[in-house]
Amino acid sequence: MTLGSLTFGDRPLFLAPMEDVSDPPFRMICKRLGADMLYSEFVSTAGLNRGVEDAEQKLDIFPEERPIGIQVWGGEIDEVRRATPRVDAAEPDVIDINFGCPVRKIIAKDGGAGILRDLDKMERITETVIEASTRPVTVKTRLGWDDSSIRIIEVAQRLEALGIAGLAVHARTRSQQYGGEARWQWLRRIKEEGVRDIPLIGNGDALDPEAIDAMFNETGVDAVMIGRGAIGNPWIFRDAKVYMETGEVPPRPSWEERVQVVAEHLSLKCEWLGERTGVLEMRRNYSGYFKGFRNASKLRHLLMQEDTKEGVLDVMLNFNPEASDIQLPSAALPSKTIAESSEEQRSAKPVNVKKAQLPSPA
Repeated sequence: MTLGSLTFGDRPLFLAPMEDVSDPPFRMICKRLGADMLYSEFVSTAGLNRGVEDAEQKLDIFPEERPIGIQVWGGEIDEVRRATPRVDAAEPDVIDINFGCPVRKIIAKDGGAGILRDLDKMERITETVIEASTRPVTVKTRLGWDDSSIRIIEVAQRLEALGIAGLAVHARTRSQQYGGEARWQWLRRIKEEGVRDIPLIGNGDALDPEAIDAMFNETGVDAVMIGRGAIGNPWIFRDAKVYMETGEVPPRPSWEERVQVVAEHLSLKCEWLGERTGVLEMRRNYSGYFKGFRNASKLRHLLMQEDTKEGVLDVMLNFNPEASDIQLPSAALPSKTIAESSEEQRSAKPVNVKKAQLPSPA
């Protein structure tokens, strides 16, 4: 499969652009665990034009992440025109346009899926990005605004005629939000009747290795984009590839492996954002990472009390998920270090965690 100048192997897996999820630390972990292509959180063109720090920060790209796309959204053509060169200057491998986000505050400005009510304007915005960019341009969208306005075959044909390099489709309408089942039969129709010479990337309900394999088999998509299935489970990329090759789903990550990846994620967050912000932002990830383990909610409660990287690591490394009661973590025992704690105090063997470092931005 090719996407612009990028070449992928058979059945590539992409990390979806997700707000408050797809930041550089998480992207790098997904890349290490098998993601073939990464996408950023969506970036507001209006925010870039105003110099908003949060928008500017979302342009950060690191060498270990490539290939990567930066996703933008904006409902005003002039704003899009002025912001696109700034995105282009960040040197992503592709620029992606968000025509799929169902959030009310986005669609109210004709951003995201809001543009599905005005396909002519969708064309003008797409054309504007293509003209202002030196990078390949891709689009992520949905089937339509609602069941009465599904025009995705026409959308695919019109966007390809404008010159986009690839099309990702979440197989739901905007009115569905994330409810109900994704309608994969539409992905098959888009592949057969919509796009001709560009890849189609399927999205929606790719939540486990079996579903990812089924999407490829049932729809004929060129790649699968994984969103919610990767939250708290970046191993999904590795596991899906093993399953598609062997027909066997690998065992779930062990407790020790899970702690290792969470520690790496935390370290990367702190390197990128600074310790204080990194620790605070990491708090939203613990529920997903430790879901399904005994005493997970108690562990999350303990982790939420810590405001330093060292404190968080100390709690995790000294936590025994199988204990009948929560043991006092060594972080609360200033006279003892992890190495000095007795076996009873740390019945869960600590994992050797190396300090993660972000390379310099590209």
